[in-house]
This record gives sequence, structure tokens and C-alpha cells, in this order.
Amino acid sequence: MAASASTTLSLPEEELTLTVKWSGKEYTVRVCGDDSMGELKRRICEVTNVLPKRQKLLYPKVLGSKLADDSVLLSQLPLKSSLKMTMIGTIEDDLIVEEVDSPEVVDDFELGNDEAVNIHVKDKEVNKQKLRRRIDQYKIELKNPCREGKKLLVLDIDYTLFDHRSPAENPLELMRPYLHEFLTAVYAEYDIMIWSATSIKWVELKMGQLGVLSNPNYKITALLDHLAMITVQSDSRGVFDCKPLGLIWAHFPEFYSSRNTIMFDDLRRNFVMNPQNGLIIKPFKKAHSSRDNDQELVKLTQYLLAIAELDDLSTLDHNYWERFTEDNVKRRRHV
Repeated sequence: MAASASTTLSLPEEELTLTVKWSGKEYTVRVCGDDSMGELKRRICEVTNVLPKRQKLLYPKVLGSKLADDSVLLSQLPLKSSLKMTMIGTIEDDLIVEEVDSPEVVDDFELGNDEAVNIHVKDKEVNKQKLRRRIDQYKIELKNPCREGKKLLVLDIDYTLFDHRSPAENPLELMRPYLHEFLTAVYAEYDIMIWSATSIKWVELKMGQLGVLSNPNYKITALLDHLAMITVQSDSRGVFDCKPLGLIWAHFPEFYSSRNTIMFDDLRRNFVMNPQNGLIIKPFKKAHSSRDNDQELVKLTQYLLAIAELDDLSTLDHNYWERFTEDNVKRRRHV
């Protein structure tokens, strides 16, 4: 039920249309009480192209510290449709500098696969509602057609395919070893999507610089950015963003599902909404000193091609992917 123009947003299920003033123009964004400040900033980014971390929000009678805290739920703030929010921020043109200057992301799930947290987050009704809203709001633009009968591989960029924090004169110096060989090999069995927690402009720029979008031996199906993510909350881990694969499955149900999808990410929390489909990849950092010894993509190529024969990938425990062998495939096919 939508809140009236004079009603404070106080209940999680209430919807509110906010007016945001920026650069001499007014923009409208729709939010719900169970959305966080981080989600509001993402909505503002959709209409202004100012990245969330570049936004400073001002609102009558609300302290700036609360507006700056992305984990604060909107239902905890006295927001009203009758009042206008002011946003100060600049569209970032220097995308490379933007990423290098960004703070290091620490994965608070990295100490282990917290099964209780995963189940709680993915099954919580409020998070399912957020996913449904994101499905309605976010459009996935295909760069190449989905292929019938292929499985789906979803790849992160930072620390998965590319060391985004080390300095280099040429981006190719920071590319993970065997990237093109890896993508060429797995393309035979998998459609490939790239999903980064950054802006779509940066995703396109970086993938273009690495030659991923123009390689003649494989094709990228789609690129997704931070606007496709949702903000979720767990009692033990707090508020954080994640990448719900259900968004892709809802847009292309005739091609992809939990049965044929696998996601690589160096942050376990990114696939908390679909833990059975996520594989935590060893982060690729300090490229100049580690690239001669990094064999992660070589080993993962063997794993992906081995499991491609299986009908249902969601039955696998990707935490133990390095122990998987051809014999495992044969046994599972005869079960």
C-alpha cells in the first residue's frame, strides 16, 4: 500500500515516491521501507548516473550521518513525499581512477560457508520481495543471443579476472593468466555473463581493454553491473549487497535456471541468495608478482568441462571443486 504525500514512511511494506533535486533538475525514485540507504542511492544512480559512493544526500531533519550510512533502513527515517531530498554529487568520468581509489572490500564470509546465514537470507520474504522488484526494474541487454542447451557461467571482474588495485601502464599486465584460453575452452559448453559490482561503463571499458568483448574465439552473452544487485540483511552479518542469480533466471527462464548455472566470485557474500550455485575463486592480487604462478583458471577450466555433462549443477558442493574428478561425473550419471 503506497504512503500518502503527508505520511512518514514507517512500515517495511509501504511504498514512497521521493523527489531528489540535483544539478538544477528534479528526479523521482520509488522506494519501500525495507530498502536501505544503499538501495536508495542505487535508485538515484539509475536516473542520474552519479555512482552511490559519489552521492551526498541532504534531507530536512535527518542527520547527515544517517543518510551516509548505507545500512540504515528507510523505515527508520522520517521520509515524506511532500519533502524534497537534495543530492550533491558528480558523474565520474575517470573510471580507472574511480576504481583504484575505491576502498578495499573485505568479505566477512571468507572464514567459511555460513550455511545458516545463507538459508536465512535467501529464504527471507523481504529479500524475495527485493528480488522481484529488481527483476521488474533491471533490464539485461544481450550482447549475443542465449544458446539453447548451454549452461551459464557468471563471472565477477575485480580480483576474479583482473587485479584492479595494482598500478600498471597497460591493463593487460593486470589480467589474470590464461583468461582468454579459459573463456575459449568453456564457451563450448557455457554461455558467459560478466557481473561486476561497479558501473556498466567501467565494466564495458575494462572488458574492452582486456579484449574480452572482441575475441573471435568466444562471445559474451551479457554484462551486468551494480544496479542489478540487491541489498540484504542478516542478523549475524548485517547489511550487504549481493548478486541474485534469480534475476537472470527470471529474464531468461527458457535458457537458464539453478540447475545449469554456476557463478565465480572472490566474495562469498555475493552469491548468498543462491549459495548452491556459487564458487569462491582464489583472489588474483599483486599481479606483477603472482601472475607467473597463478593456475586458477587452468584448473577451473578442467572442472567446468567435467561438470558440464551433469544435468543438475545445483547438487554439487563447489566448496570442494578441486577434489572433483572425471570419476565423480561417471558416478553421478549412474545414480
